[in-house]
Amino acid sequence: MTAAVPAQNSALRILISKVPEITLFFWIIKILCTTVGETAADWINTNLNFGLVGTSALMISLTVIALVMQFRARRYIPWVYWLCVVLISVVGTLITDNMVNTFNITLVTSTIIFSVLLALTFIGWYRSEKTLSIHSIFTAKREAFYWLTVLFTFALGTAAGDLISENLNVGYLNSALLFAGLIGTVTLAHFAVKFDAIATFWIAYILTRPLGASIGDYMSQAKDVGGLELGTVTTSVIFLVAILAVVIYLSLTRKDQIRLSETEIT
Repeated sequence: MTAAVPAQNSALRILISKVPEITLFFWIIKILCTTVGETAADWINTNLNFGLVGTSALMISLTVIALVMQFRARRYIPWVYWLCVVLISVVGTLITDNMVNTFNITLVTSTIIFSVLLALTFIGWYRSEKTLSIHSIFTAKREAFYWLTVLFTFALGTAAGDLISENLNVGYLNSALLFAGLIGTVTLAHFAVKFDAIATFWIAYILTRPLGASIGDYMSQAKDVGGLELGTVTTSVIFLVAILAVVIYLSLTRKDQIRLSETEIT
């Protein structure tokens, strides 16, 4: 005679992920956030005369507060999650700007440094958790790895984007088209060739940063350097309003909420 299985063990528990489902909305907001990260950092630093140090201290403080809210949340809350992304995007830009402008570290060296740090984060994350899937972010440790990865992707994207558009004289618009084309290639590899979903996600995630930064620079910078001269304030407001509209929509519809069963978790 076999023993009865306790109800709590036989029932299929449902866990709520702390990050959104990967839909078209995810990529739209991600690119919008990366653009804001570029222009808002410039606006606070220059227009409000905070300077790099003052701007960095302010944005890091706000980011810490937002991350505490995110870690304390028991589920994915759109406005909290995307607030963290926006703020980390700004901080990532400021880290690169400080390295280049304050410590005179070249964009080439900065790009290499952040590439190594990102690779080490991926290695540490995988060795610890045996997965890099965004669908597995339901523990504090995995969430910590996730946000550290996000930070380094933003810093790397800023350095690489500036290196290509400015140092290599590719230009803001051409850089945006270049990175958009690379993202399109990665997307094609995923859907047409069935390239690994996790790898293609993170490659595309990294590429959206220089794409957004190039778009932000193209819209905000002066015409004599290849921009539209809308300014950092106007550009930031346009994209912040767009982010707010999409986040409100997702909060009401819950179209990007992941629900995972135990059998789906690795």
